[in-house]
Amino acid sequence: MAIIRVKNLLIRTYIGFNPEELKDKQDVIINFEIKVDVPAKALETDTPDGIYDYKKITKQIIATVQEGRYKLLEVLTKTLLDLIMTDSRVKWARVEVDKPHALRFAQSVSFEMETSR
Repeated sequence: MAIIRVKNLLIRTYIGFNPEELKDKQDVIINFEIKVDVPAKALETDTPDGIYDYKKITKQIIATVQEGRYKLLEVLTKTLLDLIMTDSRVKWARVEVDKPHALRFAQSVSFEMETSR
């Protein structure tokens, strides 16, 4: 079993329900972890056969976030977690979404979810 971590993925999207949040995109920072098995053959031969493609899921996450409109961090986080779990090779995943400057005196607010098979 291996853990893939993608850290501090910065994407702009519509997030929130206040009037200015509905018309202007804001930054969100996404961190996610994915547990998958690594095929023994790939480790022996140093070839990507059967390897989970973290670049592909990252591109899917970017597209989903950029094209979407979300009122709640909870919904965005769950959407991304569900997207990751569509690949049956994923045994466990955790997603954290930060919304910088959501509160006046805080660097950010974040929401985190995880699930497993």
